[in-house]
Amino acid sequence: MDIHAIFQTLPHRYPFLMVDRILEIEPGQRAVGIKNVTINEPYFTGHWPQQPVMPGVLMVEAMAQVAGIFLLCGADAEGQQAFFGGIDKVRFRRQVVPGDQLITEAELIKQRGSIGKVRTVARVDGEVACEGELTFALVAEDSQSADEDQ
Repeated sequence: MDIHAIFQTLPHRYPFLMVDRILEIEPGQRAVGIKNVTINEPYFTGHWPQQPVMPGVLMVEAMAQVAGIFLLCGADAEGQQAFFGGIDKVRFRRQVVPGDQLITEAELIKQRGSIGKVRTVARVDGEVACEGELTFALVAEDSQSADEDQ
């Protein structure tokens, strides 16, 4: 998937879009996506100016966006959005800095109805930077907008 297909799948936009391309997708099995980390990321002005490091929470967000795309490409996911339901067993293994390419693999652990659990691993140069299990609820887009109207 290129960036145009990602825009059609996720609601995220600059500065919060954390996936640049989907390299592989096997619906119901796994997906692999890329986040190119550049010094132009807005969070680097404050985290930390003298030694820029990608915040761990944004590594988790990058993994979540790849996992969300993966779940939203399933056969039953048309017209839905993926919302976080849980974050488990997350570990940070190395720093991610400008110039790194964060490659995230998302693999389905289980899916029951509208709830899916995905194992994610984000690597830089083959070395694990962050990993964990993420749970999502798939929610119909029109039901969410109806909630906002109330």
